Amino acid sequence: GRTVDFRNTVIIMTSNVGTEFAEKGGTLGFLRAGEDSREEEEARHRIEKALKEVFRPEFINRVDEIIIFNRLTLEQVEQIVDLQMREISERLAEQGLTVELTDAARKWLAREGYDPQFGARPLRRALQRYVESPLSVRLLRGDFRSGDRVLVDVGEEGLTFMRMEPRETGQAVSMPESSLQTR
Repeated sequence: GRTVDFRNTVIIMTSNVGTEFAEKGGTLGFLRAGEDSREEEEARHRIEKALKEVFRPEFINRVDEIIIFNRLTLEQVEQIVDLQMREISERLAEQGLTVELTDAARKWLAREGYDPQFGARPLRRALQRYVESPLSVRLLRGDFRSGDRVLVDVGEEGLTFMRMEPRETGQAVSMPESSLQTR
């Protein structure tokens, strides 16, 4: 086998153990030593107890610090949508396509891609299902071409994709609404 030097390595492990206790705290971000309210301290104690019930003492003794994260806010999930859409936009730029989200589409994707139990993990799948796949189909169908700017918005039945003039003019090109719906 190979030998790996772990002297300058930080290993981060995540777990959902005790999440039912963290949900009741209600603060944003994560809890740090010295900043905990009494309620948060009680939640921390219950979470640490739950960790000891699930993990063996030999494992827990090797962990230097336990940081308790609270649920993401909708605003934070929207920021994650922006980050992941930036990656999608970079890939689509290779095809000559520019994609923009309206605020309504951003909020819609944040709601569709967030699960209180799993956090923002389902978000990537939601973006693939509701943005990437429909755009790919429309590219193959010829609805969009290299050089197009696509505006993603929310319609009655899901997301809509509208071909726009390049950024200079900002004029929309009309396309049949039925060919633009997702879901």
